[in-house]
Amino acid sequence: MAPGDALPALPAFLALLGALLPESEGAQTSVFPANATLPRGGSVQVNCSSSCDHQATLGLETDLAKTEVARGNNWKAYELSNVHKDSKPLCFSTCRGEQTMAAAVLTVYWFPDQVELAPLPSWQPIGENLTLHCQVAGGAPRSHLTVVFLRGEEELNRQPVVGEPAEVTATVLVDRSDHGVNFSCRTELDLRPIQLGLFENTSAPQQLRTFVLPSTGLQLVTPRVLEMGTQDTVVCFLDGLFPVSEAQVHLALGDRRLDPMSTITYHGDSLSAETVLEGKAEEEGSQQLTCAVMLGNQSLETRQSVTIYSFPAPNLTLSEPEVSEGTEVMVECQARAEAVVTLSGVPAGPPGPRVQFLLNASAEDNGRSFSCSAALEVAGQVLQKNRTRELRVLYGPWLDERDCPRNWTWKEGSQQTLRCQARGNPSPHLNCSREKDGALLPIGNLSCVTRNLSGTYICRAISSRGELIREVSVMVLYSDHQNIVAIVVVTILATLGAVGSAAYVYNRQRKIKKYKLQEAQKATTMKLNTPATPP
Repeated sequence: MAPGDALPALPAFLALLGALLPESEGAQTSVFPANATLPRGGSVQVNCSSSCDHQATLGLETDLAKTEVARGNNWKAYELSNVHKDSKPLCFSTCRGEQTMAAAVLTVYWFPDQVELAPLPSWQPIGENLTLHCQVAGGAPRSHLTVVFLRGEEELNRQPVVGEPAEVTATVLVDRSDHGVNFSCRTELDLRPIQLGLFENTSAPQQLRTFVLPSTGLQLVTPRVLEMGTQDTVVCFLDGLFPVSEAQVHLALGDRRLDPMSTITYHGDSLSAETVLEGKAEEEGSQQLTCAVMLGNQSLETRQSVTIYSFPAPNLTLSEPEVSEGTEVMVECQARAEAVVTLSGVPAGPPGPRVQFLLNASAEDNGRSFSCSAALEVAGQVLQKNRTRELRVLYGPWLDERDCPRNWTWKEGSQQTLRCQARGNPSPHLNCSREKDGALLPIGNLSCVTRNLSGTYICRAISSRGELIREVSVMVLYSDHQNIVAIVVVTILATLGAVGSAAYVYNRQRKIKKYKLQEAQKATTMKLNTPATPP
């Protein structure tokens, strides 16, 4: 019988009760209902009766508020109100001086006053166990009360509620799929066995945030040295993050935060933070560059040393940048005290921050470039700075066989470039004119050679440093009929001349031989005609 249901009419109820009671020698006390379940604060009617064959004395002993609502021959009905806890009211009766008793069992049910899932960690590492705590206050009967842990709508675990207040726990292994999922706990008061239904009460859901932050693999790419006033790029990289978009990166040089200038790029589970590092005078020396990646309640950090340095280019000076030929010039290169300088074209001396040498300027030194190199070791690296200077030497016009050949021989009709170039500083003006008529020689132009170019030319190179004159002969080879005749005539004459010379030499030698033979014959004759001397 459910609480609040009306009791049956008493006469019929008593008749039924009498029929059900077993016959016995002694009187018995009965209670109805023997077991009742009612909501907290509810009311129930309890009937106490006796099987005594005489008038019995009946009563109900309880600490609950009671009201007698009916009575009859050896029975009484009481209403118990405002029942807030389980109770066992005791019916008693006295029959012929003997007292008997019967107890009713009242069970109060009520929903929990509090069902709350304890706060989840702000971040939960993936791959680790998470313990869920469900706090339950109130609720009865506990034998019918259960806690269910939920992942979204999925049931994870079911446990009875023990103690008051009660804390029920369950452990789950967290993976990536748990990120952003709501967890909750629910109480179930199951009174279906007594046809009162299933009563549920669910806590507020809480969202779980999971993460993975690798313990290694953070890379910091940075220059080892950085010159003051210059900039370079710094990159911090880490792979294997989840969720990568929730990660934060802090970059700092010493105590100076670089975050406002950082550009963060996400790709898959990788993160890359890039910033521009500027060398500042107040940070000269060795500094610690730090990159820290924070995700969840963990952080990963790496450091690299960066040396901020000052290294001006060396100072290269010429005592005079422009001199006349034959003037002495002092060339000097100097750098900061810690540097070692070298000067091109100068024999190596003791290493140091200064080197110099004295030069007697000649025409060949005009346009000569001097290079000074300074080396400085910074944080194990050898750095180089260079500076160059050019010397200008003033000298008069100059023409030689390389610049302007004295004899040019070309074939008529050929394409030729007449080259005659004067050297000097300042650059001289060159003019070549033919002796006989003053015709100008087309210097530097590609032109067709004609026989009219033949002749002797006077080339004059003139500048503010003086004047130089050179005689140039141009011969043009050409072929026509007169030329052929002349060549034949010359050839014949040359041949005749050669033949005549040979004949002259032959006759002369023959005459000499004849003369010598005649003289020999005369000498022989004289010897034969001489008389013998007397004894």
